[in-house]
Amino acid sequence: MSEGMNSSDRDILADLRRIIRAVNLEGKRVEKTYGVSIPQYLCLRFLNEAPNFTASLKEIRAALQLNPSTITGIVQRLERGGYAARLPKQDDRRKSLIILTERGAAIVRDNPQILHRKLLTRLQELDDAAYEELQSAFKVIIAFLDVEAVDAAPIVTSEATFPAGN
Repeated sequence: MSEGMNSSDRDILADLRRIIRAVNLEGKRVEKTYGVSIPQYLCLRFLNEAPNFTASLKEIRAALQLNPSTITGIVQRLERGGYAARLPKQDDRRKSLIILTERGAAIVRDNPQILHRKLLTRLQELDDAAYEELQSAFKVIIAFLDVEAVDAAPIVTSEATFPAGN
């Protein structure tokens, strides 16, 4: 045991590890069951709701709030799996649009229940004071871990990108 660690410290660290483990297990479950990661699924869901089932990489990036290289990797894996396809943009052949394929649409129709939906439902049930208290606690934890700059979508997933130097 680390010097100076009391039982409350151990409890907080165990709770944090429990959350991380639950997120990792959920990501593995979704990937095993549906063949896509949670961020890939959320990209498919975004495309399913987009006009003509089509969006640019920039639109996908804005929706998922991830950096360009992460979005590029997600889309490339979806293309390789046949869940999405790249279409040249009519007015600028250097740019392309991403379109949902039937295979990708089938996964969205199957609608996997993922952990962040349960969390979102519970968050919406909190009163304002409890919500602000929870938000404040997370800000403190994020500052303690010095991970403010970690690129993460507003979804529960184990995939995150650390900026150079971390």
